[in-house]
Amino acid sequence: MTNTANILNVAEQACNAIPPAWPLAATVAVNPFLGQSGQNLADTTALLARVAGTPVTMPKKWYLDKIQSGAITDVDLLDALTAADFGQKPQTVDALKSAAQSMSSQPNAVPTITELASKASGIDWTAIVTDRIGAWAAGYFDKGQALWGDADKTGAWPAWCQFAQYDLTPDIRGLSGFRTTVAGLPDNTKDAIFQMTQTLGLTEAECQTYFHQQLMMLGGWAQYARYLSWQTGLEGKTDDTLRDLLAISLVWEVALFEQYKDQISADWIKARAEHATALAPSQDQIVAVILQDAAERAGQRRLSNALIVTSHQPASERPKVQAAFCIDVRSEVFRRALEAQDTQIETIGFAGFFGLTAHHKQFASDIEEARLPVLLKPGVSSVSGGNWHSEEDWAARINARAQRAWGRFKLAAVSSFAFVEATGPLYAGKLLRDSFSLNNRSTNIQPAPQFSPDLDAISKADMAETILNAMSLTETFAPLVVLAGHGANVTNNAHESALHCGACGGYSGDVNARLLAGILNDDTVRGLLAARQIIIPDDTIFVPALHDTTTDVVTLYDGDIFIDHNAAKALDELRSWLNSAGKAARAERSLRLARAKTDGDVLQRALDWAEVRPEWGLAGCNAFIAAPRHRSHGTQLKGQAFLHSYDWKKDSDFNVLELIMTAPVVVASWISLQYYGSTVAPDTFGAGNKLLHNITGGIGVVEGNGGVMRAGLPWQSVHDGENYAHDPLRLNVVIEAPRDAMNDILQRHQGVRDLFDNGWLHLFAMDDMGRMAWRYVSDLKWQEYVQDDLKTASFIAA
Repeated sequence: MTNTANILNVAEQACNAIPPAWPLAATVAVNPFLGQSGQNLADTTALLARVAGTPVTMPKKWYLDKIQSGAITDVDLLDALTAADFGQKPQTVDALKSAAQSMSSQPNAVPTITELASKASGIDWTAIVTDRIGAWAAGYFDKGQALWGDADKTGAWPAWCQFAQYDLTPDIRGLSGFRTTVAGLPDNTKDAIFQMTQTLGLTEAECQTYFHQQLMMLGGWAQYARYLSWQTGLEGKTDDTLRDLLAISLVWEVALFEQYKDQISADWIKARAEHATALAPSQDQIVAVILQDAAERAGQRRLSNALIVTSHQPASERPKVQAAFCIDVRSEVFRRALEAQDTQIETIGFAGFFGLTAHHKQFASDIEEARLPVLLKPGVSSVSGGNWHSEEDWAARINARAQRAWGRFKLAAVSSFAFVEATGPLYAGKLLRDSFSLNNRSTNIQPAPQFSPDLDAISKADMAETILNAMSLTETFAPLVVLAGHGANVTNNAHESALHCGACGGYSGDVNARLLAGILNDDTVRGLLAARQIIIPDDTIFVPALHDTTTDVVTLYDGDIFIDHNAAKALDELRSWLNSAGKAARAERSLRLARAKTDGDVLQRALDWAEVRPEWGLAGCNAFIAAPRHRSHGTQLKGQAFLHSYDWKKDSDFNVLELIMTAPVVVASWISLQYYGSTVAPDTFGAGNKLLHNITGGIGVVEGNGGVMRAGLPWQSVHDGENYAHDPLRLNVVIEAPRDAMNDILQRHQGVRDLFDNGWLHLFAMDDMGRMAWRYVSDLKWQEYVQDDLKTASFIAA
């Protein structure tokens, strides 16, 4: 029997199927299939075809071209076909190729009432509903962009009901009595949702995918509401905004059903029947999933070849410099370039927040920035500049407030025209500087950050011990140890924060690097660490830095630390190496960047306010490697691999391995799958065309002047205008560690296990020769990965 509790439970499941979307100020990559991690790719393909009409694999031409070019071999196709667990699959490689030629790439969603009403009436109700919900949502969710925001923040449902009762658009466009209908709705969404499902005749089974479909139609608005519930969930609280949005969407469906019931009832009954049908992938979808697996096996073969060719033994002497960079794939290019400068330079890969879960306030700012992975809760607080009541601080605050007041005066309805008349000519200089790329924000260096309140020495030593163990850096310290966070210096880019450090919550990593350097340079902390068998030599200095991934310029914050004569000479040599490495990295990256012929061209992209592709971000990412650096040292991984330093022989209880598999690997999967989703389904999971973007509410972008907010990556982030810049391949996670240890961790963390068991990530175990030796299949089982030669690879049962 269908009752309120059952329907609300289905509504909750639909809400959980929607991925969150962080606001633009601190956006991070999100796995668009987060709500489907308990399903495999084939079942997800069937689901998203029904609720959104969206593909989850590439068009057939993409696979056929790779087969034709030899990038996907018959061995890859055979291995994928053999591994596929489908009763309806083709039986031979030739049959698979033939099926690929004839498969359809574009699925059709079950029609909504809004779409049926549009067809029956000739009125584009889909566009009208999208516009009106978007117009309300932009005001309700506004974070300070609108001069007249929605004052009612008591809840999305009451706020929308009030808005809708004064909105004449539905009546003007022909939906008579809409405002009266809204006025008669229940005060809470629990009762409203149940009432509306009864009006539409929906059963619990039909609601399973129908509710999901309604939320998918809301695009980024639903995803932002899911973000709000995510944030409150971290605090142990709940947020009903997404459920409210579901109810709002249902109101439109009910109103249109009542008006066009006679014309659409028969089609609506058919749609309900489709929603009630058990999900199962079609023959074409099965073929597409097998082809996707073949493409990924081809990529695994290339990765395995690269690691076999270049694996070598580590250096035994003390290095001159150790430089720790974020595991971000963009660091791979720079690390390789830096290591090429001198054989005594060693680089380390570690998550860019450097283990510090900091809530940070910049100098003269009241805004708290969560500079940590979004999977975690803040653990410490910090500020830039120690004296919050100094004259310098107050002067900066007053200046910031004046700037905000000036901005509001510039935009206000009453004063905006006078502003243009009076001050327009004063902007000529700025326009010229922007047009000729003369503005450079990278020179704005904040005062050194400090913990607020300060931490005692034991707490700092505890943090230092945990972090150094996680970095596999507990001995053979170099005289200079660089801790390099990363950020992206770009201009006029709504998605700027998406190019910053994902591990730092969409901010740059300079604050975390400077905080950690301060801890590790503290003599008292070093004394406590020595008692714990981590002995840092007296001549070792930790130097905080920031790697600008757009320009490959590294800024050293050596003003934060005491430098003696010997260290000064070493720093000069380090700067020379960094400058040379930057030129080499820019030269390599320029091959992928349009209109980048010289070193200067790459540098200028950060300053060009018309540049839609200042850098490629993490496009191309396809591997995560957790192993000692010597396993991949010198390997040409083309800026496509996350590199995490890890030595399992120093990890006796495998706590570090558990941390890697449950945090950095998951963050990397979110990044990889966001690029995947924005490539295979740009209309659903991508942000659209940058050239058409307008920021809405200060939280996201719309294309044009309204409608659905777009989440995900802009098309320019995955496509160069002629070809894809990103191959949508699920991430290969390669870890040098015992398989039993990894199995133990997977048994304890079901969410992580789901990612591997359902194929959202591929897991490989590296052997003591640096080879990809074992592949995780599922259900805690592995298969031996046999490299027949440097051209082919296949799997045999263990």
